[in-house]
Amino acid sequence: MQQLMKQAQKMQQQLAAAQEELAAAEVTGSAGGGLVTATMTGSGELTALTIAPAAVDPDDVETLQDLVVAAVRDAGRAVNELAARTMGPVTGGLGGLGLPGL
Repeated sequence: MQQLMKQAQKMQQQLAAAQEELAAAEVTGSAGGGLVTATMTGSGELTALTIAPAAVDPDDVETLQDLVVAAVRDAGRAVNELAARTMGPVTGGLGGLGLPGL
């Protein structure tokens, strides 16, 4: 039982370290060949949005809106991939324990 508790404590420390690493990381998504880029933290917070002047057409606002949404979605996808790579090794062994949320 003591061995199991030590193992659980070690996993908890690894999980906390992985979460810190994820929160500190930044990823970028883009759309329109780089006309719009979105930067997010590994925890999913949008920190920057860059729009190239060439993407701005007053007669076609809908395209710009679509590019912004696509760039944010691309950044979100990158966050999910980063989270899977960062958290996977830590949480991968917990699936068989039936612990909720892991």
